[in-house]
Amino acid sequence: MKRSNESPRPSRPPRGPDDGDAPGLRRREVLGYATAAPLVSATAGVAGLAGLAAPSTAAAALLPMTPPDTTDLIDIGDAVTVTSLPTMPLVKVTNGENGRVRLALPRLEVGQGIATATAMMLADKLRLPLSAIEVTSADASPELIWNQLTGGSSSVRSLHAGMPVLGGLGGLLSGSTPSVVGQRVTRLDALDIVTGRKKFTLDQSVPGAMPTMVRRPPTINGKFVSINNMNTVTAMPGVIGVVPIPSTNGITPTPPGVAVMAETFGQAWAAVNALDVTWAAGPIDGESNATIMRKLKSALLPFALPPLGALTVEGEFEFAPAAHCPMEVECAIADVRPDRAEIWAGLQSPIVTQQAVAAELGLPLSKVIVHAVPSGGSFGRRLFWDPVLQAIQVSKALGRPCRLMYHRTDDMRHTRVRPPMFHKARATMLLGQVIAFEQRIAGVRLDTRHGFGNMLEAAAIALPNAFPQTVGNFAIEQIMFKTMVTSPYNFGVTTKLLTPVAMDMNTCSYRSVHIQPSRLVEEILVDEMAKAAGKDPVAFRLEYLRLPRARAVLKTVAEAAQWGKAMPAGFAQGVGVHQESKSFTACIVEIDARVPSAAKVVRATIAIDVGTPINPSGIEAQMQGGLCESIALVLSAGLHIQNGLPLEGSYSQYHFSRMKHYPKDVKVIIMPASGEAIGGLGEVGLSASSGAIANAYARATGTKPRSFPLNFPVDFTPIPPGKLPTPVNVPIPT
Repeated sequence: MKRSNESPRPSRPPRGPDDGDAPGLRRREVLGYATAAPLVSATAGVAGLAGLAAPSTAAAALLPMTPPDTTDLIDIGDAVTVTSLPTMPLVKVTNGENGRVRLALPRLEVGQGIATATAMMLADKLRLPLSAIEVTSADASPELIWNQLTGGSSSVRSLHAGMPVLGGLGGLLSGSTPSVVGQRVTRLDALDIVTGRKKFTLDQSVPGAMPTMVRRPPTINGKFVSINNMNTVTAMPGVIGVVPIPSTNGITPTPPGVAVMAETFGQAWAAVNALDVTWAAGPIDGESNATIMRKLKSALLPFALPPLGALTVEGEFEFAPAAHCPMEVECAIADVRPDRAEIWAGLQSPIVTQQAVAAELGLPLSKVIVHAVPSGGSFGRRLFWDPVLQAIQVSKALGRPCRLMYHRTDDMRHTRVRPPMFHKARATMLLGQVIAFEQRIAGVRLDTRHGFGNMLEAAAIALPNAFPQTVGNFAIEQIMFKTMVTSPYNFGVTTKLLTPVAMDMNTCSYRSVHIQPSRLVEEILVDEMAKAAGKDPVAFRLEYLRLPRARAVLKTVAEAAQWGKAMPAGFAQGVGVHQESKSFTACIVEIDARVPSAAKVVRATIAIDVGTPINPSGIEAQMQGGLCESIALVLSAGLHIQNGLPLEGSYSQYHFSRMKHYPKDVKVIIMPASGEAIGGLGEVGLSASSGAIANAYARATGTKPRSFPLNFPVDFTPIPPGKLPTPVNVPIPT
């Protein structure tokens, strides 16, 4: 596999504005801008443009984005940085053995490499070699308040800002080692991961913790009624206990099910499948992708009429629900005693988990210990503590420590998903210039009841309980949308409106949850706008991009990818640009779509500007991971909901990208440090590559991409609802 990490060379764009002028404004267009300015000032919406006369004696000039983008003023990473700074002195940094320094990381390492990046920053701060830094995962520490929530691509940004005031630095000896920041460094835990020494949740040594699995309803959140063969199942080999999981009503409800604790997971699995359980209907019984999309579409108002004589480029777009599908399924260990409790789990929000457990069990907060265990993937799902809620109830009922694990089938069907979404978008062009861009999004409401990581606002967001959409939940989702979703273009009057639809589905944040679909739609329409204007897609973007850093990554990637080169029939290049979390990226892919239903990305070139690179190896890995996920979400990966339950129940059925789908030729170009502040990274890698893939597909096939994933057959036999697959015994060769 060919991969490289190069510094960019000076490049010449295919076509574009005079870079000596202000972004989006050329000298010869000043008169046209003055003539067109009333189009912006007369109204904040396109409807108000309809009665205005178009300029007739001068070329219309580019109109600045109006109103200004929220993220230019403050984004979610800024908010996390500001709220976490006051408690940074409470983050524990201590002297360890053999001259080592130990940091209790207040963020969850889930594979994104933040432990390594933070260690590098701390090594530089203390002028110590990286080998002298040890990073552990901090237990839930309520005194940290908003400083122990992992999300929003904000961890490195906020920890870098707080590095000068980390607790205990004054008592540590400093060395004279040269700087390590900016150097390519292997992840600190890489060797432990590949050799099996790294300990995840189910690897924790907790005496007496017994394997536990759960029989779940045949539809999402179906209600437990009765067990019809309790005696039979309790008599099965190895079974320790069978217990319905109580339906509690805390900040978030405990997922329904019947738990089986046994001597081994195999015995628990067999007993779960043997259970005969009566269930009542769940809240979305009878729903399917089609019925959900109809409800979402009906929630959006039609666009107003465009100005007389204007050209519009528009489309409607569907996004199926998506599974996070991390390698590590949902799991937790709970040891509940009458006077105390101890928890082990991968948790992005450990403080509110600790508070919720204390409330559920009626224990003082000081009697609940929550260990946040590094996790094998998350992508936003471990913001919630659903497996912990189940494990504490089982441990309490059976009087033994519980080692609870979801089966992969239930991990896809009964955990939380990226909400299904429906988008309508329209660009309005007048005299060859874009004067407005409107985007309206309806999505099943995003569950945000984790709040900002502590009980105070989480409880407020959840009121009144048992309602799928509360005023607080609506407000938090809107805040997330406004501080995360941006546009890199000067498209005049720009509006992006989110309409959450109240359906009682299990949803939660997903890597780039609102951003990737919203920006994918915009990047598709940018290509279609360029075609309508008779311009090259790269040149069109260079003309309308708002900021120099965005134009720089696009120029760099266009040269490196040889944009515009001749391609065989059925092959095509596609381009996408993105800015998010103070970072800028552009991507050009080449696609083989000779067989559209088996389209494959064969080459990708990515440029990324994060302001100040910490670990180029980590940056490169994140961009490669983003590309892999984009390939999946655009081309093949989604959930088919049918009769209130996803059909997919395994990796063989949920078509996420495999190695065979990943291009052999991937080049990641990391822009040199520019003196700008550190930008985010975790979610940044999806949108540009998603747009590039969709646009390449459109150019190769002549088909406008409108429904995602593009290739979405039910080409498997679903596992029966409410069941786990029958175990397959593979004999060990002698």
